[in-house]
Amino acid sequence: MSAENSTGTNALDSALATAAADSVATTRALPENENSDYLTTRIAVLIPCYNEEATVAEVVKQFQAQLPGAHVYVFDNNSSDATVARAREAGASVFHERRQGKGFVTQSMFREVDADIYVMVDGDNVFPAHVVHLLIAPVLSGVADMVVGSRLHSESRSEFKQLNRWGNRLVLSLLNFIFGVHLTDILSGYRAFNRKFVKGLPLFGGGFEIETELTIKAIERGYRIQEVPVDLTHRPAGHSKVNFFRDGFLIVNTILALFRDYRPLTFFGAGGLGLMLAGLIPIGFMLLNFEHLGLFVRLAAAVISVGLLLCGLLSMTVGLVLHSIARRSQELEYHLEVLTEELRTELLTRERFDSGKVTPVT
Repeated sequence: MSAENSTGTNALDSALATAAADSVATTRALPENENSDYLTTRIAVLIPCYNEEATVAEVVKQFQAQLPGAHVYVFDNNSSDATVARAREAGASVFHERRQGKGFVTQSMFREVDADIYVMVDGDNVFPAHVVHLLIAPVLSGVADMVVGSRLHSESRSEFKQLNRWGNRLVLSLLNFIFGVHLTDILSGYRAFNRKFVKGLPLFGGGFEIETELTIKAIERGYRIQEVPVDLTHRPAGHSKVNFFRDGFLIVNTILALFRDYRPLTFFGAGGLGLMLAGLIPIGFMLLNFEHLGLFVRLAAAVISVGLLLCGLLSMTVGLVLHSIARRSQELEYHLEVLTEELRTELLTRERFDSGKVTPVT
C-alpha cells in the first residue's frame, strides 16, 4: 500500500469515527472486519461545471486532498471560459455534456461514471470539502442511500441572500406538506449516493429542478435519506446562474408533476373532491332562493352544479385508474430490480471465481 493511500485511509477512518459520534449524522463506525472492503471502495467525486474557471481548480484540489483515493470527474456544460483547462491542470478527468442544463449533466454523470460511492458537489466552491467524510460515512456503512448536505439545517451557518432563503424555504414547505416528510433542504447541490441509487434512479429533468427530482423520487421509491449540516459560503460576485422566478417555477412544476405521477389517487382525488364541493354551491344557492330566481338562473345554476359534480366524479375515476396502473408499474419495477441484482451478484461471483479469489466448495 502506498503512503498516499495510507494517508487517505487514516483520514477517512478518522472522519467515520467523528461521524459516528455526531448527533446529526446517524452513522456507525466500521468494524474491523469491514476495513478491507473500505480500502477497496471506489469513490467518485462528480463536479458539474459551467463557466467555473475561477473556482473549479480549487474545488478539485480540495477533494483530492480530502479523498486521495477518489477519482475526481468534471463534467463541463459548454463553458466559454477556461474551465476545462483549469480542471485538467488540477488533475480531474473531464467529460463534456452538450445539452445545456444541470439536469442533463447529472444524467450524464450517473450514466458515464462507475463507482461504489458517488459524491456530487457544485464547482463554484461554496461547499466545504472537509464535510465530505460526514456525507459518505452513512452511505459507506449501509445506513443511507443518499446523504444531503443541508444548507438550511438548524446547525448550519449558511450565507444566503434573503430572497434565495425565502424561496428555498417556500419550496421546502410545499414538498414537505405534499409528501409528508420532514426534510430541511431539497435543493442542495452537495450529496453522496451509493451505486444502487445512482444506477437505479431514472432522471428526466434538464435544469436546476434536478435536485427536486432526485429528492422526490428517492422518497417515493423508498430510498433511505439522511441530512448533515453544511455551511454554504458566498458565491463569487456575478457567479449565480439561477434565475429566481424561472427556476422557481420549474421547481414547483416538478413537485406538482411528480406528485401527480407518484400519487395520482391523491392528486386527482383531491381535485375531484374540490370540484364536487364546488358543485354543491350553485345548487344550494338555487334551493335557498328558489322562489326569488327566474327560470333562466335556476337552469344555469343546475347546469353548472351538475357539470362540476360530473367533472369531480370523472377526476376521481381517473385517479383510481392511474393509481392501479402506478401500483402495477411499481410491482414490475420491483421484480426487475430484484432480477437485476441477482444477475449482478451472479456475474460478480463468476468474475471472482475466474480470478481465483473464490474457492469452489467441494
